Amino acid sequence: MYTGRHFYLWMPCAMPSFLPRLIEFATHHYLLVGALVVLLVLLALHELRRSGRALSTRELTALVNGEQAVVLDIRPSKEFSGGHIVGALNIPADKLASRMSELEKHKAKTIIVVDAMGQHAGTWCGVLQKAGFTAAKLSGGIGSWRGDNLPLVK
Repeated sequence: MYTGRHFYLWMPCAMPSFLPRLIEFATHHYLLVGALVVLLVLLALHELRRSGRALSTRELTALVNGEQAVVLDIRPSKEFSGGHIVGALNIPADKLASRMSELEKHKAKTIIVVDAMGQHAGTWCGVLQKAGFTAAKLSGGIGSWRGDNLPLVK
C-alpha cells in the first residue's frame, strides 16, 4: 500500500499486533492453552493408532516379497486397470464393506491398503482392524509408488 511517502505491506502490519495479543492470551489462560495442546496431541495419537501403521514403499516390497502381506488396492476399477502394484487385489472402497469376505483367506497376512494418494487408506485400515485383520497402509498411496519409480502393471 502506498500512503504518499512510504510503502507499507499489509501482512507485516497485521502480524505484530496479532502476535502480542496471542502471547498475552496464552499467558493469562495457560491452563486453557495447555488443555488444548494436550487434546490436539491425544487426537493425533488416536488417529494414528486407529488408521493402522503407515508403510514406505520399501517396507511394502519387503513384506510382499516375504509373503507376509497382501496388497489391497481400494481405487475404482478404472484407475486400478490403468496401473497397479503387481499381485494387488482390487476391491473399490465403496464395495469393500460388502466384499470383505473375499479377504478371509488372507487373514494370516498383513493387508496393506493402497489408495490414490494415501488419504482414505487409513479409514479402511481401521475398518479392517475392527473386523479382525492385521492392516497397514501405504504412505502416500500409489502416488508415492510412482514417485519412487517402482513398476506398475496394467
